[in-house]
Amino acid sequence: MRADKQNVRWQSCALALVLADAGTTGRAATPATPAAADANAPWVMDNGVVRLTVTPTLGGRVLGFQRSGGPNLIKVGDAVQRQPLPTVSAAADDIPYFGHDVWVGPQSAWWQHQHANPARRAAHANWPPDPYLSFATTTVTARAPRRLQLRGVDSPVSGVRLHKTFAVSLQRADSVLLQVQAHNVRKTAVAWDLWFNTRVSSATRVLVPVAAAADIRVQPSDGAGYAPPQYVLQDGLMALAATPPGSAGQRGKLLLQPSAGWIAAFAGGQAWVIRFAHQPRARIHPEQGQVEFYLDAPASDAGGGLLEMEVHAPYRTLAPGQNMQAEEQWTLLDYAGGDDPAQQRSFLCRHAAALALQGACAAP
Repeated sequence: MRADKQNVRWQSCALALVLADAGTTGRAATPATPAAADANAPWVMDNGVVRLTVTPTLGGRVLGFQRSGGPNLIKVGDAVQRQPLPTVSAAADDIPYFGHDVWVGPQSAWWQHQHANPARRAAHANWPPDPYLSFATTTVTARAPRRLQLRGVDSPVSGVRLHKTFAVSLQRADSVLLQVQAHNVRKTAVAWDLWFNTRVSSATRVLVPVAAAADIRVQPSDGAGYAPPQYVLQDGLMALAATPPGSAGQRGKLLLQPSAGWIAAFAGGQAWVIRFAHQPRARIHPEQGQVEFYLDAPASDAGGGLLEMEVHAPYRTLAPGQNMQAEEQWTLLDYAGGDDPAQQRSFLCRHAAALALQGACAAP
């Protein structure tokens, strides 16, 4: 027990040092790796242009992404330091660690195909996410200055094991690659999609290509006085919009069928482009959108709220032992323009050819 407590204290201190440094100077030394005590410390990949911070704990979660010397764009909860090694069980509730995580979908099926928590199955629970995917400490299978590979645990809830790879791009110094593979560990088939979830400040300006208003579904919250997420769709590009006057803020979800496979997010003098394989609507589970945004932005503290940028891969049935894989490419550019969708679109248009950003340029 004493050794466990010492490891928890070590983990908390290591996380605090890395996160504090990321939030100030934006730089940190690559962690040393002498022994088991720090085997699960956050791993920092910094090539002098971009910096990615990943912890093998908490399911193998991204805790930082920024231009080297710039502010961290990923929202990280205080629980990362307060409770760095949570109990992993089918009875666990959600803990707001935030960061970048990977779930499986659809949400309605999270607790329907398991026997580890019969009460949640009977209640058709759609919350919390699978604790084994989100909380368990992963095993580091390979580690280098610019690459990290992690193996998750076998989940009795979802019936899968996740393998994750994080790497600085060899093609672009301003980019990183995130890959996840789901392996069916059951003796029966399972059916899921892979679901990337990246949390940022609710003040982040987000743009995504969408062909028509019919490709946007709104799921408002039941929060009293809150407006559903606001957006503007112009010339095939959707941008999240300001909170309407008189409301308590914005809360709810947007589910989108994008017209191309990218999202752009602007904050902290940086432009973050997330690229992924665009899918036809038929390959995405009907309860989900290929791109989703969950927004919880109180008007009294809009920047302190939460925005989740979510991407779904195709919904698939996996035979026993079968795998499926999905990936995102993250590119981070310096941005000196204003907080204005027109300026941001013009900026993206200048990079459209190099990054294959279909729909970034306005029609002439």
